Amino acid sequence: MEYVYAALLLHAAGKEINEDNVKKVLEAAGVSVDDAKVKALVASLEGVNIDEAIEKAAMPVAAAAPAAPAASGGEEKKEEKKEEDEKKTEEEAAAGLSALFG
Repeated sequence: MEYVYAALLLHAAGKEINEDNVKKVLEAAGVSVDDAKVKALVASLEGVNIDEAIEKAAMPVAAAAPAAPAASGGEEKKEEKKEEDEKKTEEEAAAGLSALFG
C-alpha cells in the first residue's frame, strides 16, 4: 500500500511517477524498497489518468434519511433492498480500485 501512496503523493506534487522518484519517496518514509514492486507499480500506472481513476473511485455517499412510517410493508422492503444495492456498489468500486493499483 505504501507504494500506491508514494505514487499518489508524487502525482499530487506534480512530479513524474517513475522508479527513481517512487524509491526516493519510500526511502524518505523509512520503507525498505522492493525493486520488483516499484517496477510493477510504475508499469501498471503507465498510461493511466490518475485523476480520472480517483474520480471514478470516489463515489458520493448518500446521506441516510430518517425512515418515515410506511403505509404498507412493501415500501419498507424496497428501501432495504436499495440500501443493500448501494453497499454492494461501493464495495465493487473499492475492489476495482485495489485491482488497478495492485
